[in-house]
Amino acid sequence: MKVSGFTIVRNAIKYDYPILEAITSILPVCDEFVVAVGKSEDDTLNLIKSIDSHKIKIIETVWDDGLREGGRTFAAETDKAFNAISPDADWCFYIQADEVLHEKYHEVVRNVMHQNLANQHVDGLLFSYKHFYGSYDYVGESWSWYRREIRIIRNDKNIFSYKDAQGFRKHPNEKLNVKLIDAVIYHYGWVKEPTNMRNKINNWYKFYKDEAWIKSNTNNQNEFDYSQVSSLELFTETHPAVMQDRIKRKNWKFNHDISKRNYTLKEKAKRVISAIFGYRIGEYKNYKIIK
Repeated sequence: MKVSGFTIVRNAIKYDYPILEAITSILPVCDEFVVAVGKSEDDTLNLIKSIDSHKIKIIETVWDDGLREGGRTFAAETDKAFNAISPDADWCFYIQADEVLHEKYHEVVRNVMHQNLANQHVDGLLFSYKHFYGSYDYVGESWSWYRREIRIIRNDKNIFSYKDAQGFRKHPNEKLNVKLIDAVIYHYGWVKEPTNMRNKINNWYKFYKDEAWIKSNTNNQNEFDYSQVSSLELFTETHPAVMQDRIKRKNWKFNHDISKRNYTLKEKAKRVISAIFGYRIGEYKNYKIIK
């Protein structure tokens, strides 16, 4: 069984993405790792080159910033990385620049890939998520955060990155058949120094909105306001080993009253229905879970 990791990145230093942590967190379960490095305004390319591993394969790309419909730029770049994977790879492990896999899940992931290698009905593997917010001490509790997403797919070129690269589908536009596995992706996209977070958000808008919308809907604050969140809960477990140095360097404060639950009326209704029927009505599911 051969496993290839893949990811995309651009301006990782400028916008403080934990890309080294993301890559090295899944490198132990990969036989090769394709990194599509977009032309950047910083030294991202040399940052990736600094990873001391023979598994790393770098392709240099130029992002088409004009693909603003639903953030298609990210999907287009993800497809470039996916298409550069070795033809003899069996499974392809996608990780985004702000996602990390805890080392405690390495064996779980390997075992599930082995178990499903011959089952061609399984297109991919589905991971649960923890979305960190404000600091490394809190995770999103509201249902507005996506709960699961596909991160391992077969090396099948009928599969493509969907919409803004959150997940995958198969041509012409079919949801993938996936197995839900007992592993969690730690998402750190909302944990940055407040000024860096504001810069990241302002840049992120450029991939979804035109200049007129951005001018009318963004403010001139230097720092991101982390207080505008519906509900959080404390994270009481351990962070991945690759994140420890980054966490030690944290240089801002964020505290939140976890007793506050500012749910929308819609979420309140959904939670009541879920408590009665055990089903999350209206949950976004870009996949078909199979047994």
